[in-house]
Amino acid sequence: MAKAKINYVCTQCGAIQPKWMGKCPDCGSWNTLTENIEEPVSRFSSAPAQRASCTVQKLEQINSNEEQRYLTQMQELNRVLGGGIVPGSVILLSGDPGIGKSTLLLQICQTISSDAQILYVSGEESLRQIKLRAARLNVTTECLNLSSTTNIESVIETIHSLKPDIVMVDSIQTMNLSALNSSSGSVTQVRECTQLLINVAKTMEIPVFIVGHVNKDGAIAGPKVMEHMVDAVLYFEGERNLSYRILRAIKNRYGSTNEIGVFEMGENGLEEVVNPSKAMLEGRPENVSGTCVACVIEGSRPILAEVQALVSKSGYAVPKRMATGFDYNRLSLIIAVLEKRCGYFFGTLDAYINVVGGMKLDEPAADLSIALALVSNLTDKVVPDDLVAFGEIGLAGEMRAVNRVLVRVKEAQRLGFRRCVLPKQCVAAISSEVNIELIGVSSLTEAINVALC
Repeated sequence: MAKAKINYVCTQCGAIQPKWMGKCPDCGSWNTLTENIEEPVSRFSSAPAQRASCTVQKLEQINSNEEQRYLTQMQELNRVLGGGIVPGSVILLSGDPGIGKSTLLLQICQTISSDAQILYVSGEESLRQIKLRAARLNVTTECLNLSSTTNIESVIETIHSLKPDIVMVDSIQTMNLSALNSSSGSVTQVRECTQLLINVAKTMEIPVFIVGHVNKDGAIAGPKVMEHMVDAVLYFEGERNLSYRILRAIKNRYGSTNEIGVFEMGENGLEEVVNPSKAMLEGRPENVSGTCVACVIEGSRPILAEVQALVSKSGYAVPKRMATGFDYNRLSLIIAVLEKRCGYFFGTLDAYINVVGGMKLDEPAADLSIALALVSNLTDKVVPDDLVAFGEIGLAGEMRAVNRVLVRVKEAQRLGFRRCVLPKQCVAAISSEVNIELIGVSSLTEAINVALC
C-alpha cells in the first residue's frame, strides 16, 4: 500500500515545498508553511467500460431566470450579492473575530422568505448557545434547522436527507473529513471540506454560506485556492470598538465587486444604514481647520465622508506620516505635490490623516479633499462647512477628471451642501440642472485659493 506523501503548503500564496522552511521562497512570507498530507489516490482506469460521460446541455436549454434569486429583507446585503442569493452559489463570509459574521447569518434566517427551509450547522457553538443568541436577535422563524457537528460527512448526509433551501456552515475551519489524517483547520481539511460543500451545492442547486476565519494579518485563513473555488467572497470590515460595519464583496460571479453594504451594530444585532453619507457626517465639527468632505463612489452609490488632517511639529529627525482609511503612499505623493508645486512646507512636520467612521477611501477622487484638509490645518484656515471637494491630483499639480460626476454632485446637494469644488473639465459633464454652485478648477493651487480664501 502506498504511503501518504507529506509536503508543506504556504497559506498565503499556495506554493508547495518539499520540506518546512521559516520563510516561503515564493512570496517571502514568514511562518506560513503548514503541513499537508496527500492521501494516495487510486490510478484512473483506462478501460472504456468504466468511464462515465458527463451531462451535456445546449446553451439555449439552460434556465437562467434572474427571478430565482432568494431575496432577504436586508437591502444592503441584497446589494452586495448583486440582487439576492443565487441558487447553487457558494458564498464565503469572512472577517475579524467578533465583528458580526454569525450574527449576520442568523439575521438572514429571520429576514429571508418564510417558507425557505434553512440548515444552520455550527462547529463552534452548541445548540443551546445558538438558541440564546437567536433569542437576543429576535430570530423566531420556524424554518430554521440547527445542527452542532464538526464532521463534514454528517453535514453532507444531512443535506441529502433534509433537502434544505439554504445551508450555512459556521465555520469551515472547524469541519473535518475523517478520511484525512490531518487536524481540523489544516490546508488539506479546509480545501477538501470546501470542495464537498461546493459539489453538493452545484448538484442540488442549494446556496451555501461558509464562514471563514482570518489570520493575524487580516487575510482569509486557509489555502488561497479556497477563494478561487467559491462563487462569492464577502468580507466584513470595521473596528470592533466602532459601531459601523462595512460588508464588501471581494469576489462575486453574479454581481459587481465594487458594491458595499453599511451596517451598524446595535443591541439587537446588525441594523442597515440606509443613508451612509448622513451617518458618516454626523457629529462633524464646525468652523474647525483640517476637515474637508470628500465624495467617493462605492459600486453604484455615492458616499460622502469626512476627512480630517493634523499637521504638527515633529519631535524626530524624520517626520512621521500616518493615514487611517487612506493609502499611505498616496498621502506621501500628495504632500510632495503640495511642497513642489504649491510651495507649502511639510519637511519638519508630522502629518496625520483620518477618515471618520471607518471608511476606506481608495479612489483617486479623494485626493483633492485630502490636500485641502492638510493645507487647512497647516495654515489654520477653515474649509467652509457647506463645501464638498473631489478630484484627482496629478504630479504636475493639475486637476484630473473623475467619473460619475453628476451622481456625486446630486448626493452633495441632497445632503445640503451649497458649493462643490471639482475639476474644470468635469463641469461640462453635468447636463441637468442642479441647485448647487459648481466651482471648476484646473490646478491644485487654484483649488486651495478657492476653498481657503
